[in-house]
Amino acid sequence: MTVYFIGAGPGAADLITVRGARTLAAAPVCLYAGSLVPRELLAECPVDARLVDTSQLNLDEIVAECVRAHEAGLDVARLHSGDPSIFSAVAEQMRRLDAAGIPYEVVPGVPAFAAAAAALKRELTVPTVGQTVILTRIAQQATPMPPGEDLATLGRSGALLVLHLATRYVDRVVDELLPHYGAECPVAVVAMASRPDELILRGTLADIAGQVKGAGLVRTAVIVVGRTLGAQQFRDSHLYSPERDRHVC
Repeated sequence: MTVYFIGAGPGAADLITVRGARTLAAAPVCLYAGSLVPRELLAECPVDARLVDTSQLNLDEIVAECVRAHEAGLDVARLHSGDPSIFSAVAEQMRRLDAAGIPYEVVPGVPAFAAAAAALKRELTVPTVGQTVILTRIAQQATPMPPGEDLATLGRSGALLVLHLATRYVDRVVDELLPHYGAECPVAVVAMASRPDELILRGTLADIAGQVKGAGLVRTAVIVVGRTLGAQQFRDSHLYSPERDRHVC
C-alpha cells in the first residue's frame, strides 16, 4: 500500500489536480483535514471508502490510521489543503512513515499564494520591479521561527512577501515592515481564496490593519506586501521580446 499526500488546493473543489482527483477516487481510505478541505471533494472517494476527519486527531492518531491501513494493504489518500510543500505539516508525518516502513508519494496542489495572486489578477514577479517572492509566516502562538527569518530581517530584502497565518497579528506585521517598505507600499489581503465567500482587501501599509480588523479577519487568509502589487510602468519581459534570438537553444 501507499500513503498519497494530496494537495487539495486552496478551497474551490475544482482546483484539485487531475492526478489528485484520480488518486482520491482510487483510495479505499481517506484522511482529510475537515476544517480546511472542501467536503465536496469527498464525493470523489469510492462509495465504500473509510473517511477519517483528522481535524481533531493528533499526530500519533493520524499515523495510527496509516499503520492500520498499511496492515490491511489499503492505499490512503491523505488530503491536505493547498500544496503539501508549504506549511502543511507533512514533514513530521513522513518522518513517522519512514520509521514505520510505510511508503508514500506526494501529489502537488494549487497553493494558497497562487490562488491569492489569481484573485488579485496579479503576477507576483514583474520585470524590473520585483523578481523575488518570499513565503513566510510570523511566530506567535506557534512553532518559533528559525534565527534570521523574522519579518524585520526578511523585510530588508524589499522582496514581495506573502504572509500565511498572520492576519490575527496584522498590527505587528505593519510595525515590522514599515521601516523597510514605507507607508505607501501596496498591500493586499485575500481570505478564502477561490471559495464562494472569497474576500479581497486592497490598501497600503498605512491602512491595511484597519481594513483587516474592520472585516474581522483572523484566519484562512494571506497578506501580500510588495511593490509588484501596484506596478504599472515596467519593462516588457525579454521572453516575448522581438529582439530575442529565438533560434538559440
